[in-house]
Formats: sequence, structure tokens, C-alpha cells
Amino acid sequence: MTNTNSLLEITNLKKYYGLTKAVDDVSFNIENEEIVTIIGRSGAGKSTIMRCINRLVMNNGGSIKVDGIEIGNDISKKQLLEARCKIGFIFQHFNLVYRLTVFQNVMHGVLGRISTFDGIIGRYPEDDKEKAYEILKSIGLEDQIYKRAGELSGGQKQRVAIARALMQEPKLLLCDEPIASLDPITSRTIMDLIVDQAKQRGIACLINLHQVEFAKEYSTRIIGMREGKLVFDDTPINLTNDKINEIYGSTDDIDELNPEYELAAVSGGAVAVGY
Repeated sequence: MTNTNSLLEITNLKKYYGLTKAVDDVSFNIENEEIVTIIGRSGAGKSTIMRCINRLVMNNGGSIKVDGIEIGNDISKKQLLEARCKIGFIFQHFNLVYRLTVFQNVMHGVLGRISTFDGIIGRYPEDDKEKAYEILKSIGLEDQIYKRAGELSGGQKQRVAIARALMQEPKLLLCDEPIASLDPITSRTIMDLIVDQAKQRGIACLINLHQVEFAKEYSTRIIGMREGKLVFDDTPINLTNDKINEIYGSTDDIDELNPEYELAAVSGGAVAVGY
């Protein structure tokens, strides 16, 4: 049932790549402050859903609403900018500008609400600069503020990406495989950070994960995708082994079920760019 007061409303979403149904008639809502993870094999449609929400790709049918704004294919540039300012995005591969400092990368989070000229010359409001420092301090990177992003470790780079997203003051945080490139210990640190910051700031999260145990530990709700279709939408306690089998097919050879996975086995297929 659709709740018209939901922060995110996805109704009958469809996205095709040629004859491939990457997302096939998917519907779900996310309420304020929910932590929702999407699980499923590579190619199940997880990343495509996120790209449709932020309109990095155009959907072939259905509707998406973020905080009441419909992200349709005919949305104006002004409306799209307004919607994107409500959405923070954290990528698997960080998407930082490595030649710039940590501070400069974090300040990119305010580009949607300042003039293009001010953004080009790096002229930011003083209160935004103070907020950036406070965010970096809250995630333990205040000592790295003037270091170039390219000099950081993978976990530190993802912290910078989180700080940049938080600078937007988003209502919804989209995290597309945020720990797939990281070792297990760092992965847990990053998951702790994302969830703790979201709870402190009242932000809803939609997170794509390959690690089922992490999904069960950190989520208020789990969505399971298989071959473009939504096959599970319930609380973590109801994600039984039978349901996992339904999502993944056979679990005999699924590395992602164990958070202590071998990175080499997962990283090559962690993000299906096409779907």
C-alpha cells in the first residue's frame, strides 16, 4: 500500500537495457529515518534502482517521488536540482577529486545551493566551512583536512565521501555498495559510521549490500531483489534461510552471505554498472 507521506515512494518502477529487464515493476516506500538495505546477486537491479532515484539513468516506466517531488523523465532542471539536494549519494569507488584536499572535496557537498561562479572559485560561506570541519571532526578526519584525497587509504576516502554527502544536509542517503572495495574490519567501521551519522541527523538510508549478515545487523528493513524483481520486503528477523534461497537461488556458493568474504572473489562483480 502506498503511503503518500513517505520520504521515498517507488511505484511500478521499470528499467530495461535492450531486452534485459534490469528493474521489473518494483514498488516500495521508505519512511523518514528508516535504514533499508537491498540485497541480491550482481545484476539483480540494486544499483539501477539507485541510479533511477537520483536520475543518473532514466526509467522506462513507473514513478519515483522524493519528499513529494516526482523524479520523472520530464522533470525540469530546477526541480531535479531541488530533488538532488535532498539526496546524498555514496559510491563504491568514492568519486573524489584526488588532486584536491579532503576539505575541498567535502565542500563539494554544498555546490547545489551556491552559485556556479562561487563553486568554480571555491568561495564558500563561512558557516559552511565551519560545518565541514565539524563533520570531519565527527568522523575522525580533522587531522587529514589539508591532505590530498589521493593520499588517503580506502577507508579514509569513504569517510570523506560520507562527509561530502552529509554536507548536503540530505533527507535521504543512497549508498551504492559503500563497503565492497574495503576489507572486513574497515567495512564494519564504515557501516557503523553511516548508520550512526544517519540516526544522529535523522536521515533515511537506502544501502546496497552484498553482505547479508551486515544487512541483517544494520537494517531496520531489508529488500531482496532477484532478476529485476522485488522478492522480499520485511524486517531482518524475517529474513530466513528459505527467503535467502529465494533471493539468491542457491546459497552453496554465495560468498556474500559471510561478512568475512574474500575481497578478490567479490570485488570483480560487486557493482553491475549496467544493472
